[in-house]
Amino acid sequence: MPQPTDEEVVQAAAEAAEGLIFARFKQSRVTDFDVTVTFEDGVLDVDVYINAPDDAEDADAVAEEAAKTAQEAVDELFAAADEE
Repeated sequence: MPQPTDEEVVQAAAEAAEGLIFARFKQSRVTDFDVTVTFEDGVLDVDVYINAPDDAEDADAVAEEAAKTAQEAVDELFAAADEE
């Protein structure tokens, strides 16, 4: 299987991060969120911002976990390409 395109990498990372956010928070309780993903010259950069209620789980910790989950999704994407 050929290596994933930059667009596929960005899409996989963004979907993974968003999925984790909404696994932790009900969508109706998230006031705002932003997932920014870039992949240039083989370097992945993921930035996650979450604005959630004060009584919710720590939004900063969830944002950090979402970014890590995005990286793991990209690693899995490349691993799958290497296996084929």
